[in-house]
Amino acid sequence: MVVLSGGTDGTDGPTDAAGAIADGETIARARAKGLDPWDYLQRNDSYPFFEALNDLLMTGPTRTNVMDVRVMLIGKREG
Repeated sequence: MVVLSGGTDGTDGPTDAAGAIADGETIARARAKGLDPWDYLQRNDSYPFFEALNDLLMTGPTRTNVMDVRVMLIGKREG
């Protein structure tokens, strides 16, 4: 599974990121870097978490503000 969460205006709240991408390996990669995902989640502090993983979605301002976008791709692993 891969999840993209972003803002169509190219920013998410007061940051320069439009959002972030997470997948089934995100938590393992975070822990390998010494990050505690639960700690970031409890503090609602996603920017530095995804920044450390290089998983922020950086589009720059799009000059549109339709709404937030959530995309999930779910696939079946074969083998």
